[in-house]
Amino acid sequence: MPFVHIELVAGRTVEQKINLVKEVTEAVVKNTDAPSEKVHVILNEMQPENYAVNGELLSQK
Repeated sequence: MPFVHIELVAGRTVEQKINLVKEVTEAVVKNTDAPSEKVHVILNEMQPENYAVNGELLSQK
């Protein structure tokens, strides 16, 4: 039973997330032969004020 955890900064539309989990599931099925009903995709969305790159919060950009 594959579990895929994806961390991303909040701001994607529901449609984008639907497409993302569909394509990730397809890739896992193709490369592991796991049945799609056993593939779990977990999206963790971070707020820009909770994520920093190069010492700068994304909310400051």
